[in-house]
Amino acid sequence: MESNLLGPDNIRWVFIVIQASVLIVFFIIVGAVSEFFKVYVWEPFRIRRFMERQGVKGPPPSFMVGNLIAIANLREKETVNDMECLSHDIVDRLLPHYIKYSRIYGNQFVLWWGVEARLAVVQPELIKEILSSKHSYSFGKSHLQQKGNKDFIGKGLLMVNGDAWAHQRRIVAPAFHTDKLKGHVKYMVDCTAQMLHCFDEILRKCNEPSEIEVGKHLNRLTADIIARTEFGSSYEKGKIIFEQLKSLQQLSSQSGRYLWLPGNQFLPTRFNREIKERKRQVENVLLEIIQARRDSVQVGRSVSYGNDLLGLMLAETEQTISSSSMKLTNQQLMDECKTFFFTGHETTALLMTWTMMLLASSPEWQNKARAEALEVCQGNPPCTADLPKLKILGMVLNESLRLYTPASLLPRQAFENVKVGDLELPKGMSVWIPVLAIHHSKELWGEDANEFNPQRFAEGVQKACKHQMGFIPFSSGPRVCLGQSFAIMEAKVVVAMILSRFKFTLSPNYRHAPVCVLTLKPKHGVPIIFERL
Repeated sequence: MESNLLGPDNIRWVFIVIQASVLIVFFIIVGAVSEFFKVYVWEPFRIRRFMERQGVKGPPPSFMVGNLIAIANLREKETVNDMECLSHDIVDRLLPHYIKYSRIYGNQFVLWWGVEARLAVVQPELIKEILSSKHSYSFGKSHLQQKGNKDFIGKGLLMVNGDAWAHQRRIVAPAFHTDKLKGHVKYMVDCTAQMLHCFDEILRKCNEPSEIEVGKHLNRLTADIIARTEFGSSYEKGKIIFEQLKSLQQLSSQSGRYLWLPGNQFLPTRFNREIKERKRQVENVLLEIIQARRDSVQVGRSVSYGNDLLGLMLAETEQTISSSSMKLTNQQLMDECKTFFFTGHETTALLMTWTMMLLASSPEWQNKARAEALEVCQGNPPCTADLPKLKILGMVLNESLRLYTPASLLPRQAFENVKVGDLELPKGMSVWIPVLAIHHSKELWGEDANEFNPQRFAEGVQKACKHQMGFIPFSSGPRVCLGQSFAIMEAKVVVAMILSRFKFTLSPNYRHAPVCVLTLKPKHGVPIIFERL
């Protein structure tokens, strides 16, 4: 037997297998090295030279990390301390890298987020063209953005591109039509009434006036509303999703500093394990909600999946579609749920939280908005017909969105060589629109750009600013936020009901420290002194 094993034929085959294995390993290594060279050396060099030939420069990038370390150091230096006073001049604090490099290189410059080139764009006409339907397929969310949000909101509507984006938007858009939204006002009123009852109990126990941290309550409120209106679940299930998504958001924000490392998401680190565990917990709860809706139809308790967002998406997944690639999978369904649960409560809660801070520190506008709410609603909770009449409150909300827009940056990546204005953008170049800086621009808004002045919106958004692209809290063009009307409607209902029941001032304990953790937040919350009218 031994002689057979060591025979010439067997030895020859052993050598062939070894040679083949060596060749395979060699080609894998060559391929990996080639890909590494392309991604981390050639592409950055190509894009940098392409833009420099057009006169667009920026801070020199370091190998692999780009300008990440410099940006992180600038941010940490500015945000480590609270602001010395209540000032709305916050661009230097939150976008210090934009301020620094725009002074050196002008309004157009290229930053490097690892190996991703990001062109800063603040010119209104360029922004209008980039966000227009003309380029809806030329620009989209970059691989780096998708990678950073993979475990947070996955391939929900915010993160997909091209045909997938168009298909998913078509599915969810009907849930946000005006007629559909009108039916949500009752839920908004009921949920807000519960929150105000909680405020009453706090004041009764502590002897009014009393301090309440409104951000925490508004976060719970908006999570409850989105759970009831779009997913048909009680807050008992919704709050679990809410808490886990908050943790996922923070972890995803932290992971941004590691995205430039190749293969980092596959390393079995404690950080990566925690993200995976949070994702698993969120999706388990979502699957319970989804399965309950499916079971309701299957056993005959319901004849349809419902007309809310979840119902529309479930109906789509059950249809037989000729192209299976265009059918929503269970994972896409959960990603869509996470996307709208996050955007449906996080950004709206922040809008209302900053609005409450602004009204608490501006008695004049608080009194104007309250007088309007009492006159329009006649002491009752607002109904659908009342909301368009709350014009002063609408002005206040727009000014809040301008000064403290929840989404301070708007990124897009070019998927092909694109010409915008006089610039040629190479494939792979990302465009970085600093929304916060545009909203505070004195060129667009006047010398009082950093002051709270809702009067500027008295004649509508179009006449408030020198250019329509000067106010883009919900983006613009085909990818404009679907939940825009929902957010404004909800904010009007909630703030009008608060104004009708309480007068309030900013607590002496309030510490002004806006920070960006994917969205623009008050670092220490917003404590407000409430007193019954």
